[in-house]
Amino acid sequence: MAEWAAKVFWKDVAVKPVAGGFAVTLDGRAVKTPGKQALVLPTRALAEMVAAEWAAQSGVVRPETMPATRTANSAVEKVAPAREAVVDDLSGYGGSDLLSYRAEGPAGLVDRQAAAWDPLLDWAAAALEARLATGVGIVHVPQSPDALARLRAEVAAMDDFRLAAFHDLVALSGSLVLALAVVHGRLDPETAWDLSRIDEDWQAEHWGRDEEAEAAAALKRAAFVHAARFHAAA
Repeated sequence: MAEWAAKVFWKDVAVKPVAGGFAVTLDGRAVKTPGKQALVLPTRALAEMVAAEWAAQSGVVRPETMPATRTANSAVEKVAPAREAVVDDLSGYGGSDLLSYRAEGPAGLVDRQAAAWDPLLDWAAAALEARLATGVGIVHVPQSPDALARLRAEVAAMDDFRLAAFHDLVALSGSLVLALAVVHGRLDPETAWDLSRIDEDWQAEHWGRDEEAEAAAALKRAAFVHAARFHAAA
């Protein structure tokens, strides 16, 4: 992203309808990806999200404050050229989903995981026809090929922009089911993030909190919520 370390030169940021969707323009010139490809957003809502980031820049462009632009660039430059590999990678989380692997103890943690995660596995079984098995500890839990195929179909149905955002939802939470629950409206992203952190929160409650770890978790939470917003806008 070093090529983005440039001064703000534009005065007007706008969204313009183009073939295939919408472009963001700076003084009439369309924004391109870092690799100089056309950045055509599939919806006006998503284009406006990207445009708002460009309009908010002052002085020097700060890519770290532009997550929607970064995700859109990834959709064009990373997801589109390797779509099948991305689908395979994300759907592969179904075989090692966070919600399938439960603690051996203590009882309080076991109960907390069950209360939080069992309803989501039940939802996936009913709504997605994908029942995942659970196990204790780190021993591999074999999953039904039919269930994994159903989950892969859910992922494969997303367009490149939704897939780019979905990648972050899955990778940050470690759970394909949690990510699907968010994009299907079963969970809001804040709740889903909290459910992905049950083990970490339990450790913090009983062994004390680490400021550096909590700061890192806060950044990941913000990225998770952003990914959900991007997916919804796409």
